Amino acid sequence: MNRVVVIGDALVDEMRDESGSTDAPGGSALNVAVGLAILGVPSTLIAMIGDDADGASLRQYAAERGVVVLAAGSALGTGRAVSDRSEGEPRYSFSDAARARSIHFSEAMERAVADAPLVVISGFPFDAPAEVAELRRVLAAHPRVLLDANPREGFIRDRAAFVAAFEQVAARCELVKIGDEDAQLLYGVGVDEVALSSPVVLATEGARGASVRTPTATVHRPIVSDERPVIDTMGAGDATFASVVADLARGSDDWEAMLDAAMSIAAETVRHAGGELQRPR
Repeated sequence: MNRVVVIGDALVDEMRDESGSTDAPGGSALNVAVGLAILGVPSTLIAMIGDDADGASLRQYAAERGVVVLAAGSALGTGRAVSDRSEGEPRYSFSDAARARSIHFSEAMERAVADAPLVVISGFPFDAPAEVAELRRVLAAHPRVLLDANPREGFIRDRAAFVAAFEQVAARCELVKIGDEDAQLLYGVGVDEVALSSPVVLATEGARGASVRTPTATVHRPIVSDERPVIDTMGAGDATFASVVADLARGSDDWEAMLDAAMSIAAETVRHAGGELQRPR
């Protein structure tokens, strides 16, 4: 199998609580690329990674899990996302490098995209017109594109521009993932009220599970019950997306089975710290 290409965010997650601070590899595209590799689907990551200590740690982490990294450089260094959990619910902030994320496609990146059986976008600056134009050019001839906009409040500079470009790209995608928090942030409505023109929509709703909407049916699965405590929910959406992408890469079209697998994987992932996909016990 040729490598699935994942385009988007890679950064360092800095997690703070009452006991101190811990760094971990993160970013939605990195999480998805690593998740695919863990599930046995070879992947290549295209992301902005700086030539610094944080960038070296992300490259090493990806390489150890079998992910090929094609890095777009960054004059500001590798991005950081700070998750402060000292007062209960996480509060997020982002470094200047993270907010200025940018990907300019090299010839090697364009070749990887052209050769990929699937191209996955997970986290992208849709409110940057030049970036969007280049992304659309690179994707123009590819028949199978999957998208998770993965918007974050601290990233978005122009909400209207972000939504307009996201919808333009979504219209040519085979599948679009949108979470309940994404729907609120972008549209101010519940995820069921968001109408996207992609043929398939994967809607994730946290504790309410996930659904797949196709032109002819809707399939829903609740979360998987587990007596173990939830440790960290930050990787649940990326793990769900990676699971569905992996099944599509293998040729599955059984949405019920795909959602069952994704919910089991998400349930295991949230019972471990960090955003790395975990296989069910």
